Amino acid sequence: MRRLAVALIVLGLAACAGQPKKPDAASAPPAAQGKATAKVSPYPPAQEDPSKRGDYTAGGLYAPHIKDSAPGVDIDVSRIPEPAVVAEPRSRYGNRSTYSVLGKSYHVMDDAAGYVEEGLASYYGKKFHGRRTSNMEVYDMYAFTAAHKTLPLPSFARVTNLDNGRSVVVRVNDRGPFHKGRIIDLSYAAAVKLGITRAGTGRVEVRALLPGDAQSLRADAGKAATTVDTRTAEAAPVSGMDALVAALPEKTPAAPAAAATPVAIASTDRDPVPAGTDGVVLQVGSFTTRDNADRALATLRGAGIDGASLEDGAAGGRPVWRVRVGPLARHAVASLSSRIAGLGFGVPQPVQD
Repeated sequence: MRRLAVALIVLGLAACAGQPKKPDAASAPPAAQGKATAKVSPYPPAQEDPSKRGDYTAGGLYAPHIKDSAPGVDIDVSRIPEPAVVAEPRSRYGNRSTYSVLGKSYHVMDDAAGYVEEGLASYYGKKFHGRRTSNMEVYDMYAFTAAHKTLPLPSFARVTNLDNGRSVVVRVNDRGPFHKGRIIDLSYAAAVKLGITRAGTGRVEVRALLPGDAQSLRADAGKAATTVDTRTAEAAPVSGMDALVAALPEKTPAAPAAAATPVAIASTDRDPVPAGTDGVVLQVGSFTTRDNADRALATLRGAGIDGASLEDGAAGGRPVWRVRVGPLARHAVASLSSRIAGLGFGVPQPVQD
């Protein structure tokens, strides 16, 4: 019996030695100590619905006899991740240089750099969910995507609701909308995030994004809109850029000596282009209120950017005020863009008049 007891004790010790030890929280590798995980949508990716193939005539619209609709359930867009702005090759489909729909021709852009436009956005939903898009992907109304008539497929853009300041990054993978007066067709999820599903359409700014732009363009632009004085908001709609300026400090801190070094910016008279420049003009922002435009201009000049100017214009039948810098030498664009972004405006876009 004594021999048997000793043998059992030895076996028990051997079994304990073979058990993996539970790591101490303090000694666990960083990956095991609550490493942040990428945001994953709670909505499974859409699968192609074979029943939605066809029913389309070249140069026409898909199933015009079927009315589009929204899903019958509410969705939590705060849990849906925005697409990462990355470099992607042009899709094999959907990028013909010229195409026609309903008798009108459209010319696809060579690239998305510098594209900014204000106009009317609509959205599409259940009717198209599971149908192939123009570049042969599957339309998913629970993802942040969009259709555009001329941007390359795929491309990325930040869409900002000009009436409430909310914004969303979308991946453009489809063509449309082909209704008069509309510049972009949003997925249902993107429309919910911008708050335009009830009205069906909304006034937006569409700004193309390139890799590296997303962070500089302030993903929290919509949050900044909450700081705007409600009296101003009632007087005129607040655009995404108006919201950003409203969040800037009342007085711009004095620029560091290095930053105040004059930049190679020529006269604001761009016709003809002054000698010694490449004619590059950067648009810092487009504003729906003059006060915000003036404030942005003062911020730029206070930081030593003396070539900033204010131009009147119109978008969607409404007056806008555009703050621009230039023309300037091409070699000065990168450093000046970085300085402007550092002031809180985001990355300025090159424009051509």
